Amino acid sequence: MEYMSTFSKEEVARLADLALISLTEKQLEQYAEDLGVISDHVEKLAEIVSDDIPPTSHPIPLTNVWREDEVVPGVDLDEVLAMAPAAEDGKFAVPQILGEE
Repeated sequence: MEYMSTFSKEEVARLADLALISLTEKQLEQYAEDLGVISDHVEKLAEIVSDDIPPTSHPIPLTNVWREDEVVPGVDLDEVLAMAPAAEDGKFAVPQILGEE
């Protein structure tokens, strides 16, 4: 099946310039052809759209696979700070690097 591109190399080049993308001549030709194929497919899909068919993002219904949150005991703060090289006011103490308070 052959498609007629509705996009010219000049249009692709303009879009590439707007997106600050540098493309070779071969890439311009290929992308113009690819965009034409995509456009043809979109047109075919538009032909079969019916009010009898509801819009959907997934053909198979999705279900939540997350587990329920479960509260568990955490690590003791004093125990963690005891392993730190330095602690102050219940927090890790680290060297100042930006000269700010």
